[in-house]
Amino acid sequence: MYDVILPLKLFKSSRLTILAVAAVAVCVFVVIVVMTVMNGLVVDFIDKNHTFFSDCIISTDSLVGFGRYDEFITSLRSCDFVDSVSPVINTFGLVKSDSSGKSAALSLMGIVLDSHTKTTDFAQSLYYRKDNPSLAFSPSYNPQLQGCVIGVDLLVERDQWGQYRQMPYLPRWSYGITCFPLTPKGTLVKTGTMVSANTGTFYYSDNSNSGLAKIDSTVVYLPFEKLQSLTGMDIGPKRTSAIFIKFKKGFNSDKSIEKTAALWKDFVARTPDPVVSDLFKTVNVQDFRSYRRESIAPMEKEQLMLLLLFLLVGLITVFIIFVIFYMIVGAKSRDIGILKSVGASRIGIMRVFLRYAILTGLVGAAVGIAGALIFLDNINGLENWLYVKFGFQMWNREIYAIGEIPSQPGFALPIEIAAAAVVACLLGAMFPTIRAARQNCVDILRVNQI
Repeated sequence: MYDVILPLKLFKSSRLTILAVAAVAVCVFVVIVVMTVMNGLVVDFIDKNHTFFSDCIISTDSLVGFGRYDEFITSLRSCDFVDSVSPVINTFGLVKSDSSGKSAALSLMGIVLDSHTKTTDFAQSLYYRKDNPSLAFSPSYNPQLQGCVIGVDLLVERDQWGQYRQMPYLPRWSYGITCFPLTPKGTLVKTGTMVSANTGTFYYSDNSNSGLAKIDSTVVYLPFEKLQSLTGMDIGPKRTSAIFIKFKKGFNSDKSIEKTAALWKDFVARTPDPVVSDLFKTVNVQDFRSYRRESIAPMEKEQLMLLLLFLLVGLITVFIIFVIFYMIVGAKSRDIGILKSVGASRIGIMRVFLRYAILTGLVGAAVGIAGALIFLDNINGLENWLYVKFGFQMWNREIYAIGEIPSQPGFALPIEIAAAAVVACLLGAMFPTIRAARQNCVDILRVNQI
């Protein structure tokens, strides 16, 4: 019974307990707050990539593209695990604003609105035509004109809170878009001895806010067939750059990608035309994470480095607990001697201090979790107050594509951190506890020691 009552008495009576609890609470607080914010940013970024690029992408890095995509799309649509499919052209072009006279080399993305809005969340990214995405390429001031959708960061400014200052009306802006068409062999199309260039005029019909800063600041969206003509992908076998595929709910994504890859392999094997089959050599079947690995991998690497950093913080916590318990054992040596003199075993002494360590970890973790939850619940309000009073902002929303700071740690993270805190306390208390259990009561209770 003593090994149940004494840990509680030690916890209440020792002033060093406050220091131990405070050390655990601070570490738990910092880890939960930073991990919540970091995990929230990473998950949000991955989700935005997922909704923008769909589940599976069949693509090529070549600007020439690949042919017979329409045949493969037809076969995909007959598969039970496929929900929707959409062809996409990714290329580059010179975009000149007729109103300002400025020109810029930008990424061009050709999409089929009907299928693309089913396969991705493109419709949700629109501002003027969100409720009627089928009219995204039809300017409201004149539906007969050929429209284009512009990445929001190319046109609209953000305030310090990341809110876009959208215009209440759709301005009549026109853009001259120039592309250099390529033949299926990858050579520039020539007119006589001159390199051919295709130019089309498109009118601003909407802007797209995908939440992906690099895309929103570099991409112009055009109707698929129009861009296909501008790039020369309608010369010879019609070509595309990619096929976006969305799987039905309830089907395993990895297995569905494997099935898609197998279908593509069979399709390529059944293509005898050497011109078309040569273009298939650069085509890959990937999930959205692999397709966007250049953007997603660095963030996941930062998340891993942060986790390793917090492992070091955990080691520091273990060292702090070790020092505190070493001091406690030294201060309670006479009490340990008295316990041993009345029959307490080594295991009993160890149970006393290990339970004391568990209690310290639990209380410290509870205090840290409570503080972290309160702080996270008010983190955005605190940032607003700091900005109003002192001009401080954690992330300048005019630069970073971040809305509110993530503040939902979920259920698992606090539990995992609390368990880690208890383990750290046990590890830190282990050596002093063993030392206490090995002490000889005769040596401790000698007359000159009392």
